[in-house]
Amino acid sequence: MSTITTLLRNAVSELSASSDSAALDAEILLCLTLEKPRSYLRAWPDRKPEPQQIRQFQALLRQRLQGTPIAYLTGRREFWSREFRVTPDVLIPRPETERLIEISLSLLPQDRPAKIIDLGTGSGIIAITLAKELPQAAVTATDFSQAALEIAKYNAEQHDAAQIRFLHSNWFASVPQTAFDLVISNPPYIAENDVHLGRGDVRFEPRSALTAPSQGLADIRTIARDARRYLRPGGHLLIEHGYDQEAAVQAIFRDAGYDRVQTYKDLSGQPRASHGRNGAS
Repeated sequence: MSTITTLLRNAVSELSASSDSAALDAEILLCLTLEKPRSYLRAWPDRKPEPQQIRQFQALLRQRLQGTPIAYLTGRREFWSREFRVTPDVLIPRPETERLIEISLSLLPQDRPAKIIDLGTGSGIIAITLAKELPQAAVTATDFSQAALEIAKYNAEQHDAAQIRFLHSNWFASVPQTAFDLVISNPPYIAENDVHLGRGDVRFEPRSALTAPSQGLADIRTIARDARRYLRPGGHLLIEHGYDQEAAVQAIFRDAGYDRVQTYKDLSGQPRASHGRNGAS
């Protein structure tokens, strides 16, 4: 009967041709099967899992070999040092989006109330993280996908983020008139014909949360236009976008009437998020 060491060695051999993190993938899937931490694999390398566990591990391995993302197999992903539930109904949280949190915390005072809206919340990572980091903030989170909203609500309950109001809305369509201090979004921004849509994890993620018309800029343009009516004077608009969209997004912001337009880079040095201030008086 196969030991933990044998199972891992064989799995890594199979995964190495299709995954850049074959060893990590194999360990995560075996831990999921055994319901044990990774330290268990090192402490008991000669243990022999039960036949049913081996079959379950091999089934997960087959899905991973077909490209299914690890996050969808485990049902969870870490963001800002918190664990969030994810399903194929929502995007997989990525480290680049943590840049939005850093920028938001630099824009908003942490010692007084603020009104924040997260448009297209998905799994809720942005809204929940800001609610936890800014306890005095009143946070609204929207999504046009009811399935995504259910995931976000579940995550909010798990992290005791009770001050979040969830709305089923296509951007601002169902949002009551409010003077927000911050409108924040990680909207669809990939062009519909982008070749990368056929590669990696994005093949399994909801296409509606990834792509937008007009070379990926249509939703960004809509948000920038409509947010002016929902921001208080001096309020902030902050949007994540593609590394090659800096100039286009800055132009959209300026055309919509924002001032102090600035683009921020992510940890890899790529332009990743743009900010504009509502200069309306």
